[in-house]
Amino acid sequence: MRVLHTSDWHLGRAFHRVNMLGAQAGFIGHLVDTVREHAVDAVVVSGDVYDRAVPPLAAVELFDDALHRLADLGVPTVMISGNHDSARRLGVGAGLIDHAGIHLRTDPSAAGTPVVLSDTHGDVAFYGLPYLEPALVRDEFEVERAGHESVLAAAMDRVRADLATRAAGTRSVVLAHAFVTGGEPSDSERDITVGGVAAVPAGVFDGVDYVALGHLHGCQTLTERVRYSGSPLAYSFSEADHRKSMWLVDLAADGSVTAERLDCPVPRPLARIRGTLEDLLADPGLARHEDAWVEATLTDPVRPADPMARLAARFPHTLSLVFAPERAPDDPAVSYARRLAGRTDQQIAHDFVAHVRGAGPDERESAVLREAFDAVRADDALREVAR
Repeated sequence: MRVLHTSDWHLGRAFHRVNMLGAQAGFIGHLVDTVREHAVDAVVVSGDVYDRAVPPLAAVELFDDALHRLADLGVPTVMISGNHDSARRLGVGAGLIDHAGIHLRTDPSAAGTPVVLSDTHGDVAFYGLPYLEPALVRDEFEVERAGHESVLAAAMDRVRADLATRAAGTRSVVLAHAFVTGGEPSDSERDITVGGVAAVPAGVFDGVDYVALGHLHGCQTLTERVRYSGSPLAYSFSEADHRKSMWLVDLAADGSVTAERLDCPVPRPLARIRGTLEDLLADPGLARHEDAWVEATLTDPVRPADPMARLAARFPHTLSLVFAPERAPDDPAVSYARRLAGRTDQQIAHDFVAHVRGAGPDERESAVLREAFDAVRADDALREVAR
């Protein structure tokens, strides 16, 4: 069976101030052409179909168009909800849409109930594990501690239990939306840390033939059977070096996997340039970036006059301007934002305690801080579900 693995469409998302709906529509057209050209048997979309729980109307219309075009091909599609999606909204009409060959899996309780497709070698069971917010699914999976690893492990126990009841030789594909150990994140993904831990080990998924992951925006191979497709478009300058693609996965009769990367269309390349303003304006080596979306980091010791306007004269698609004067790390003029870069909320809180009290929090106090951050995250998730 030939499977096309994609994820993280983020329909409705902008790139800085640039509306991306046109580029997203271009990707949907490319997806449909790819399914037709490569004789794909099934499409899997591993979450974050939308960029937010209540997407703009134009994004909903684009999703509707995608569903119709995929259904018209007669190729089954399996989709799960991600942490950006409203599972309840995305799953509206799922039972009816099933009859058109579009299988929306947004209910955690159905983790062990697969979509079963067949080819000349027998059945392939597709299990959809939507994003499992630990605080919201703890009771469903009867786990003692609400963490990503525990709820995913419980969901996979249901998958393996169901698979054990099926005919010998039944192959299996799991769709999951999670941060799996070994994956490389980028700046455009929403933090899903719970209890100070975001990542789960790949071993959680043992026992199935292929795991189609979503959440991280870079295309990655964790093992031959566990892969991220990544987002089809770049959504932050941290993705400037990404090769945006989908996985074309061939699942053989014995469950062995071969996979090929298929490139996605690039609406405009990204470039990150750094230096003094005068150097950036004069450097002939930067000519190749004049048509790119640009993030410029200025290292001038004193902020120059009209930097954005002057940069735009050479790089008309400059979207981001960062000031980073080259100073020693202990220089008091180093910005607060730069000192916080790359640090989690909990690390920042620990630093604050250390600054105020002269010593960081002890183990008990760290646990209190962790529980407080987790409670805020859970409350935010509940509010989003209720909207």
